[in-house]
Amino acid sequence: MVRVLIKRPIITNKTAELAKKYNTYVFEVDRQLDKKGIKKAVEELYNVKVKEVRIVNLKERRRGLSKYQNVRPRIKKAYIKLEPGYKINIFPE
Repeated sequence: MVRVLIKRPIITNKTAELAKKYNTYVFEVDRQLDKKGIKKAVEELYNVKVKEVRIVNLKERRRGLSKYQNVRPRIKKAYIKLEPGYKINIFPE
């Protein structure tokens, strides 16, 4: 069985600005991965050179009142900064 390491890019206004100004992209990744694993997976998947990886672990959050509650699951986000000259085309023009 093949595990999906990089689940999806996170596309928001903030991440679009990070990509333009700082060449930094944000992905939701598998929670078991460490920084070295994330770096290797991104370099193989997108054929780029990664300069730096930062990680944010978001805990589970319950929202709502009484018996109707919504649960945001636990996720791990990775901020990937690329070497100058490299780019990932994930944002629509």
